[in-house]
Amino acid sequence: MAPTESAILQNYLLVPARLPVIVSLQEFTSYFPKSQQSSPQVRTLYRDLQQQRNAVVDSVASNIDDEVRRGKALRRAVAKARREAETDEGIDDEIEIERNLFGPISNTVKSKKHTLYSILPEMETANNDLEQEIRRLEEEEAALLESVQQTVGNMSDLRYGRLANPKLANEVVDGLKDVEAICKRKT
Repeated sequence: MAPTESAILQNYLLVPARLPVIVSLQEFTSYFPKSQQSSPQVRTLYRDLQQQRNAVVDSVASNIDDEVRRGKALRRAVAKARREAETDEGIDDEIEIERNLFGPISNTVKSKKHTLYSILPEMETANNDLEQEIRRLEEEEAALLESVQQTVGNMSDLRYGRLANPKLANEVVDGLKDVEAICKRKT
């Protein structure tokens, strides 16, 4: 079966687009100077970049879905217009002459009633499309689960009270004092 427009766009634009596929946290960390590689800000920067990248990928996925819906609606509108044009009593004389000279136009969609044998391939195609959609959703679920597990793993230092930066607590307190001082000046 030929790939659908949606499958082509998703495989080309979405599959290789997630940040962990492009660069892992370890590889990202290695781009920083040795003195900064153990800084928690590198992980924070990576997570922020990952969230931004996920937002872009989600936006592209939404645009793909919208484009597929518009394509289906356009095909339905064209088929409806062709049916209406064929059933109109005011048939254009030039079109009728062309049909008589060259035969029916080969690219027009002619509606036909399904038989048991003609509907089975259509149902098989629909079944395959649904299976592909389920596989895509399962892959997306696995990617999201991996992302959540990675986030939980990154937060394990907080859970067990071990911070990579022992001065972090003092820095947070100092930062909060600065915010409090600014707020007092504004009021």
